[in-house]
Amino acid sequence: MTTLVTGSRGAVARALIPMLRERGLPVRAASRAPDDDRTVRCDLTDPGTFPAALDGVSSVFLYAEPSCADAFAAEAAKAGVRHIVLLSSSSVLTDDPSGNPLAVSHLDAENALLRSPIPATLLRPGAFAGNATAWSWAIKSGEPVSLPYPGAHSDAIHEDDVAACAAAVLADPGLGGRAYTLTGPQSITFAERLEILGRALGREIGVKPVTREEWKAEVAQYVRGAYADALLDWWESCDGVPASLTTAVEDLTGRPARTFESWARAHAADFGR
Repeated sequence: MTTLVTGSRGAVARALIPMLRERGLPVRAASRAPDDDRTVRCDLTDPGTFPAALDGVSSVFLYAEPSCADAFAAEAAKAGVRHIVLLSSSSVLTDDPSGNPLAVSHLDAENALLRSPIPATLLRPGAFAGNATAWSWAIKSGEPVSLPYPGAHSDAIHEDDVAACAAAVLADPGLGGRAYTLTGPQSITFAERLEILGRALGREIGVKPVTREEWKAEVAQYVRGAYADALLDWWESCDGVPASLTTAVEDLTGRPARTFESWARAHAADFGR
């Protein structure tokens, strides 16, 4: 009953692997670039790496890489895999996900699995709490954080909660075969998140309001144009609009979702504390 965990160096997978082992479930960690001999190579853009990684595997935790998702699903079926849990995104629930760069890769990966005979569970988290690490350079430097929409809301889900939900459905296939929209326990704005981080760090963090074009210029090295525009459009649509919340984390794990404050306290060192 081995579970293959792809993207094993990612935040969700790193939390998931010990959770599965604590449940007594055998785990095979996989990465496109393994850094130890306990991790197998599985590059989700290279079907040649799929057979060895899937050999003897009964279930899979899968990152959403659409380019070879059909090939992965076909190889998984050939290997006898009985359940795939996909880390998707709540962005697929937007009005036109096929035209949204934030959503389309996750939607394509979902559709590839839904075409497969293998039962699939779709985990659709909202914005990860860990996205706040994008502010770490400015905060470490004592500079204000540039925000085009300080009042934009999100649910800020803790990555460990996503992992706990994945562990729950992998341990109990009876929970699988459906989609779950995962959220944090509260709707908070960018500005409120910075206030929370400031309390965790014991100092105030400044906010620098910027225009869309100014923000795009600042992040051009890291965020390509179409993706940057999609992010900005999303934040604009959430400006002053509280995020919709679900109880899926508590339903699956038996406990309330972690707050952004708990994430900030645990990750204060990432911001120079």
